[in-house]
Amino acid sequence: KCAHLRLACRADPKPYYTSKLWWCGITLLGLGEVGNFTAYGFAPIALVAPLGCVSVIGSAFISVLFLKKTMRAADILGGTLAVTGTYLLVAFTPNVPHELTARQVQNYLVNWPFLIYSIIEIIIFCILLYFYKRKGVKHIVVLLMMVALLASLTVIAVKAVASMITLSAKGKMQLTYPVFYIMIVLMVTSCAFQVKFLNQAAHLYKATAVVPTNFVFFTTSAIISGVIFYQEFQRAALLSVFMFLFGCLLSYLGVFVIARNKKEEHLQIHFIDYGHIPGQKLTGKIQPDSHSSCYGTLHNEDDSVKAQR
Repeated sequence: KCAHLRLACRADPKPYYTSKLWWCGITLLGLGEVGNFTAYGFAPIALVAPLGCVSVIGSAFISVLFLKKTMRAADILGGTLAVTGTYLLVAFTPNVPHELTARQVQNYLVNWPFLIYSIIEIIIFCILLYFYKRKGVKHIVVLLMMVALLASLTVIAVKAVASMITLSAKGKMQLTYPVFYIMIVLMVTSCAFQVKFLNQAAHLYKATAVVPTNFVFFTTSAIISGVIFYQEFQRAALLSVFMFLFGCLLSYLGVFVIARNKKEEHLQIHFIDYGHIPGQKLTGKIQPDSHSSCYGTLHNEDDSVKAQR
């Protein structure tokens, strides 16, 4: 973001991929995703997925330093709620084995709870896809629900792949099992379609609506998939389950408070003032469409009057 803003303010704007700052940001982003991927090999899905709220908190506070944004009371309140929720998540996370062998993953795939869950998920996804494709419904809930349903498969595959790679690095080879490559294909495919629908939502709606809604949907679907596929809360005490869910709720509220009423920043764009041009009725400031065939020309008086009506 900082690189894009700097390039936009230059007199001779250059492509973003020529900026060293942009490449630095992409590299850091990639390292963060590698760390996130690795975490699934050492911790339950129910813990790793909600901790994504830390990135929202970090973005809110770091933007004050690099993007010169003003620290709001909502940022402090939201950060406090999210940090409290994070503490509860870590303190009451389910205690399950972190190492998963290829044979265990195979057994999880044919369990009845997961098979029933998969059928229900496929039916819901097909219904949403029907409304999206045939009816042209592109509501934010429809788009992000499809992202969340795909995300539940992604986190299952990511944890399986990360766990098998971790065990293989320790000397217990798991990469010779076909299920390892099945999970890689599932992970890549579901990620690709997630990007498609998430990009559509980001294009149609403001980030202040997309970010918190996607976080809640993604985290909820990830927790459900971890509970059903990996049976992460099978032997957890009722108090631990309640406190864990309460921690999730606080994290959700923190993200919503941080994103709520945050103003979108728009770059200053040069405009043409028609107010002093003879024969023109328009007195406002109009930005011509550079992709239009009439770019650089003025509308006649009749067209201007029609446009105002």
